Amino acid sequence: MNKLFKLKQNNTNYRTEVIAGLTTFLTMAYILVVNPAILSSVGVPFEQVFMATVISAVVGTLFMAFFSNYPIAIAPGMGMNAYFASVVASQGYSYQVIFGTVFIAGIIFMLLSLTKLRETLIEAIPASLKFGITSGIGLFIAFLGLKSSGIVVPNKNTMVAFGDLHQPMTLLTLAGLFITLILMARNVKGALFVGMIITGIIAFFTGQLNFEGVASAPPAPVFFDMDIGGVFANSLYTVVFAFLLVTIFDTTGTLIGVAEQAGFMKEGKLPRAKSALLADATATTVGSMFGTSPSTAYIESTSGVTAGGRTGLTSLIVALLFALSVFFSPLIGAIANLPAMTAPVLIIVGSFMMEGLARINWKTFDEAFPAFAIILTMPLTSSIATGISIGFITYPLLKLVSGKGKDVHWILYLFGIIFVLQMAFFPAH
Repeated sequence: MNKLFKLKQNNTNYRTEVIAGLTTFLTMAYILVVNPAILSSVGVPFEQVFMATVISAVVGTLFMAFFSNYPIAIAPGMGMNAYFASVVASQGYSYQVIFGTVFIAGIIFMLLSLTKLRETLIEAIPASLKFGITSGIGLFIAFLGLKSSGIVVPNKNTMVAFGDLHQPMTLLTLAGLFITLILMARNVKGALFVGMIITGIIAFFTGQLNFEGVASAPPAPVFFDMDIGGVFANSLYTVVFAFLLVTIFDTTGTLIGVAEQAGFMKEGKLPRAKSALLADATATTVGSMFGTSPSTAYIESTSGVTAGGRTGLTSLIVALLFALSVFFSPLIGAIANLPAMTAPVLIIVGSFMMEGLARINWKTFDEAFPAFAIILTMPLTSSIATGISIGFITYPLLKLVSGKGKDVHWILYLFGIIFVLQMAFFPAH
């Protein structure tokens, strides 16, 4: 183990790495509940998503552990699961067709990770659009939490309105939200997970949480439940691109953030970057085969780094804990049927994703408006793809008419034209 993970070279030891792995797992374990809850809401069998979530997390995190030796965990990404559900719910496609888009995006993702094209694409897209995309998804996720818990409800006159705070589920959600916020403010390790547990205990004593058993034999995984032909028949290329683009940005941003905190960056470059980028691409492809949305590196990995994690041994511990979780599906299934446990997490994770707003140059109109357009349209249209499309159309257009056309990479012009054609002739319904 010491030779494999180079513990001495990284000034760490077994005990520190194990504690770091436990810490990272506790901060991201909510995905085992939230991901199946979101995808099962549009018809994907809960147990299928649960097993797919575990499998993709284990595959991606083990890849990161053994091939990159970084303390970074991989799992199905928040935002991507919400987008997956919104496409199935609002556009009338079967979830098998949308799994086909994830699979295709995963294959492209793996190919891009083996070339310089992925790095070129990331460098070509301006920071304002990257921050706009991340922030737009943050609002989308938070809105999903508000809606599922009844804090925000439909209204004929105003589209949405404030919910009835006398409803038991809404009250429990607010209690869980404030408990989790207090834990976060107090810097409690695994605050999101602990907040969910406390909310669950309250729900149990108020009769809102009912479960039969805690442990059971793992559900049988479902393999290749997808319709790839439907992707081409329905021209769902924007959906493929949305999965691909946002996963690229999420993972790259997380890798850089965690690497800088841990001191891995060397002269602005990340050693073993190719294998690290391949980890999430592999997890996304494998996950789609079993039935889940795209995977990404988790920013919660920084909690493990803060606890002292410096090598892939931290990731190995996280992967082992995910693997053990398959024996507790009855407990996790009962929790997933209680929106009050998952909604506070969605709202708080949404807030994490707003950080990039401070880094957008709001005083420069041709930088600010495309970012604003993305942030505005994602939650209001319930479509991440639409937000990305509008951003990619408005950014090169505004730069061109303001005399800064040469500052825009040719890739942005290409994608801008593609999105205009897609919206004009192949609109998503």
